[in-house]
Amino acid sequence: MKRLPPLPALHTFLITAQCCSFTRAAEHLHITQGAVSRQIAGLEAHLGYTLFQRHARGLSLTAEGQAWLPRVQQVFGLIDEAVQQIGEKRQVLQLKAPTCVLRWLLPRLVQWQKERPDVPVALTTTIRHGVDFQRETFDAAVVYGPPPDASLGSVHLFDEQLTPVCSRPYLEGPVPLRSAADLQQHLLLHPTTDERDWNTWLDAAQVKLTNISKGQHFETLDLAMSMASQGMGVAIGDWSLIGEDLNAGRLVMPFELKVRTGMGYHLVYPRKPQASGPLQKLMGWLAEQAQAR
Repeated sequence: MKRLPPLPALHTFLITAQCCSFTRAAEHLHITQGAVSRQIAGLEAHLGYTLFQRHARGLSLTAEGQAWLPRVQQVFGLIDEAVQQIGEKRQVLQLKAPTCVLRWLLPRLVQWQKERPDVPVALTTTIRHGVDFQRETFDAAVVYGPPPDASLGSVHLFDEQLTPVCSRPYLEGPVPLRSAADLQQHLLLHPTTDERDWNTWLDAAQVKLTNISKGQHFETLDLAMSMASQGMGVAIGDWSLIGEDLNAGRLVMPFELKVRTGMGYHLVYPRKPQASGPLQKLMGWLAEQAQAR
């Protein structure tokens, strides 16, 4: 088997064939014109035939050179593809998310890893909202709030929609829960240390209650939903996040009213550097999942 030609010489041949000039090829490769000429001469000597016809105003490929060019282009195309794909497979995407979104996000990340084991995701959770990409080394983050400003790239997932929820046994219990006014007789579960979510929904329902401050307050939505699913009271939840609980029957909605607050969940990422291929695929997939709720 004849010894293969050196890869650097083949790369120089490719660039020279594209430029049809030793001078322009040298500028592209950041080497001297003489170095380009010597590499081409060495490659021709190795092969035993000429690849270029030298003219006063440039170069043209010989029949052998024309036969070599598409093959060399294919070789370097495969090398470039391998570099991209293998490098991407090794990248572990670093994602940050608040605990309130985990009821929606975690099942989907599990499904993502089943479908795309070549693109692993490391998830960091927090009870705080927001991200500082200049200080935090995350590729992307799920944030809650108004639409992000133009300094960040963002993918809209869904809007917050508040609605009361409880367990089915609780709903069918001895204390009536047929109208919003009946909430006066129930323990209200708050997903935050303040009462704004319940107040927002009750204002939209045009109901005044005197027992709001007597309810149980939690630091996270997840805790409030867990207590509601155990029949401890009626929680104010975000319909956008609790679809799995509703589908599984762990939670039910006593009322049809869902109130949009103007807040929402967005997947944000730094505009620079440009999002990698794996991150773009993950963001697109999560956006599809959000639209399919």
